[in-house]
Amino acid sequence: MPADFFQPDTTHGRSSRAPAAGRRGMAASAHPYATLAGLDVLKDGGNAFDAAVAVASTLNVVEPYMSGVGGIGIALVYVAKENRTRVLNFSGRAGSKATPDRFTEESKTTGARSPLVPGNVAGWLEMHGKYGKLPRKRVFRDAVDYAENGAPLTPFNAEMLKMNWALLTRFESTKKSFLGGARKPAPAGALFKQRDLAASLSAIAEGGAKEFYTGGIGKKISRTLKEMDGVITADDLAAYKPEWQEPLTCNYRGFEVRVPPPNSSGFQISETLNILNGFKNLEYGTADTLHTLMEAVKLAVEDRVKYSGDPDFVDIPVKRLLSATHAESLRKKISMAKARTQAKQRYPREHLAAGDGTEGERGSSSASGTAADFGPGAPGWWRDGLTTHFAVADSDGNVVTVTQTLGNGYGSGVVMADTGIFLNNMSLWFDIDAKTPSPNLVAPNKRVDFCVAPCQLFKDGEFALSIGTPGSYGILQTTLQMIHHYVDAGMNVQEAIDAPRFRLHEPGVQNFEGRFPQEFINQLNARGHTIKRLPQDWSRAVGGAHGIQRTEHGTYLGGADPRRDGVALGF
Repeated sequence: MPADFFQPDTTHGRSSRAPAAGRRGMAASAHPYATLAGLDVLKDGGNAFDAAVAVASTLNVVEPYMSGVGGIGIALVYVAKENRTRVLNFSGRAGSKATPDRFTEESKTTGARSPLVPGNVAGWLEMHGKYGKLPRKRVFRDAVDYAENGAPLTPFNAEMLKMNWALLTRFESTKKSFLGGARKPAPAGALFKQRDLAASLSAIAEGGAKEFYTGGIGKKISRTLKEMDGVITADDLAAYKPEWQEPLTCNYRGFEVRVPPPNSSGFQISETLNILNGFKNLEYGTADTLHTLMEAVKLAVEDRVKYSGDPDFVDIPVKRLLSATHAESLRKKISMAKARTQAKQRYPREHLAAGDGTEGERGSSSASGTAADFGPGAPGWWRDGLTTHFAVADSDGNVVTVTQTLGNGYGSGVVMADTGIFLNNMSLWFDIDAKTPSPNLVAPNKRVDFCVAPCQLFKDGEFALSIGTPGSYGILQTTLQMIHHYVDAGMNVQEAIDAPRFRLHEPGVQNFEGRFPQEFINQLNARGHTIKRLPQDWSRAVGGAHGIQRTEHGTYLGGADPRRDGVALGF
């Protein structure tokens, strides 16, 4: 198969659009209004830390099913004057009443018991307070405006409203505060206003994190959760703090790759890259290369499933997992002639629901789970729209790389009183069978095993690439492929994002976007793979990535994923 098998019929090389270009700054996110909000902050004299809050808060308004002030996330923060990347972990914690007996398959997915303590506000404002320049009111300005005066719905926005309508009309506070009593989903082009959310964002801009965790908004959240028999208390909200951490690093063909440490599962990316380092020729567009990528992913998944979780509760041997000795031992298990049996992606493996390869990792891993628990209309059914990723860079060389989430689409589904705020449903990712030895068994104040893993790459000590994506456990595979596209195939950031992608699913199925040639798929199936061609040439099943590349000329290129509403803009 030729290395140039993917050549879109455009004038932009191997991408569907040209990368954005900038001299003084760049922003890339999943919605044009959010990207523009970040860029305007940079133009007004703000830095990347200011712009990141503008992007993050605006995404709450224009894609409320993906993330927001009621969600959680992780940021990689490259501080140019300190010449270091810091990890800011605001991934929340389970409530103090979150014991296994308090959960069912339904209650850990929907309603007042499903949220973790939301960390986004604490994370955004910790970063802004330490490194930002502009006032809070300025960085929240555009988000407040779009919420108060409305933002026109894109077709994707309208699709998400329609898809999640049953959930959104289930809770009275959601119907009143978010939908405004609407009787049917609004269509594309409709002006969608969220005035309660506008008031909440204004209050946060005025009062800071204190307003959200212990002030007026915090009181409404804790009161609503108490009335609905939730597991998060007012004390849990008041006690929450984000955490600064050091990134994990590995070297891939001369590039230093930085990812967040556990409770992020980012070490799977590092471990996979370490395995691939032993293969001298990973030519893009060959069956050998893709087979090698998939086999390396399978091996790293096995370690992630066995060990990942909250390091405050479980011992994760990260140093051993990322050692050269371990990489070599795993590399020896790869046969170029035969595909390895694929492990389950949730723990414990024997408890996972059987199905078509999508529901298992998204549903429960408790012993009580069956395939029927995860079918359409069942309590644990997957709701599309869950996570978002963005990046911002400024003229000083600062770069902020963020992935943030609500869990499933619209999170818990419950708007807190009249705040317009959806809380996340990230308890979905915990195991709840008290008898399981899973490292990810729910417990009070525990952080979830978090598949979110934003990445930054450096060359000779200089920032080279910011990359990341949403996509559940696919994050750890999609990000790997984009790094391969950038490093091994020499693609620019937009090309690396556009290139066709795969994702391993359960049980033993690899989903391939439709642009992969059938001849290519036949060669892989002959080695024992089970490849399912996705119905779309560009599928959200393989993520929605955004990234920023710094060129050898000191300029920025920005990439946005055509699989979503993404836009990159530079100046």
